[in-house]
Amino acid sequence: MAGAVGFIGLGNMGHPMALNLAKHGFPLVVHDIDPAKVELLRARGATVVESPQAVAAAADRTISMVETTAQAEAVIAGERGIIRAAGSGHIVISMSTIDPFVAKRLADTLATRGVAMLDAPVSGGTERAKSGELSIIAGGDAATFEACRDLFKAMGTKIFHVGGLGQGLAMKLVNNMLVQVNAVAVAEALVLGVKAGLDPRTIYEVVRVSTGTSNAFERGVPRILARDFSPTGTIDISYKDQELETAFAKQLGAPLLLANLSQQVYQMARAAGLGKQDGTAIIQVLEKLAGVRVGG
Repeated sequence: MAGAVGFIGLGNMGHPMALNLAKHGFPLVVHDIDPAKVELLRARGATVVESPQAVAAAADRTISMVETTAQAEAVIAGERGIIRAAGSGHIVISMSTIDPFVAKRLADTLATRGVAMLDAPVSGGTERAKSGELSIIAGGDAATFEACRDLFKAMGTKIFHVGGLGQGLAMKLVNNMLVQVNAVAVAEALVLGVKAGLDPRTIYEVVRVSTGTSNAFERGVPRILARDFSPTGTIDISYKDQELETAFAKQLGAPLLLANLSQQVYQMARAAGLGKQDGTAIIQVLEKLAGVRVGG
């Protein structure tokens, strides 16, 4: 199956990303631990196999889009991982948001087999994954990056090569930290305003054209006002990302005050059973503490 592209991990992000590759005519070999998730890809002509190892055996380039660092390690270097079948010249594209230091170690392990790796996390959420308008932030060898540009163009519209292996993840963590800290600030501001007697829709209309606005504000507040907490990115994933950010900063010796502090709001929301809801659902924790409700 020369020229085939492997795709492992067909969750909320991976599924639409793989569909966009199929739409652009790439022959796909896919795997997910949930058998139901492969069926729409099978209907689009993808070959379904039973393990990451089998994906790598049938493809020239393999994308991993799993949720956690441990899952990425298992998929890439585990007992039935990509490394067991990928031959010299194979390219592994790790598009998950994982520990940059672990990514470097996995790349070093793959290199002993003649297999190249890129870290290429994405930004844009499920909506832009579906529309093929993701931002893709890659680290790794420049020639390897160029060899995968065709795949990136099928999934995204803003494609960056930011440096060596691990730098894509470093950049993604910087971006995510800003989003998550801002999301907590937005929730606090709304609760404060409502506690003070302001109409939450008025808060939205004023702030969105004033200096306090942001992407987190403009995207999040309408969802909060509508009480729409269906996930485009879950509280659990935001917490996981903040754990990566704070651990990365500790290893680098960089102070990180707000990410550590705001992470506890996400942990409070997880403890309240909100982990599978959208990140904007953290406002429910602050509402309960203040005795108010925003929107609805």
